[in-house]
Amino acid sequence: MTLDKAREMLQTQVTMGSGYNRNSARLILGEVMREHGQAAVDRLIGDLDLTHVFGFRKGDVFTSPYAK
Repeated sequence: MTLDKAREMLQTQVTMGSGYNRNSARLILGEVMREHGQAAVDRLIGDLDLTHVFGFRKGDVFTSPYAK
């Protein structure tokens, strides 16, 4: 997944902002972490204000259930 696609998908989750969307955002961030690393995840958390919306903080580790 590209970072642009991840940003687009996360913006959709932020717009809706429910608990289900929080879980979706965690899955997206898990994929970003797997493919691009912690720095990319931290940048998305800051850029999209995910701390305020979902309570995610820079440095939080997200793992994807699809990781091998």
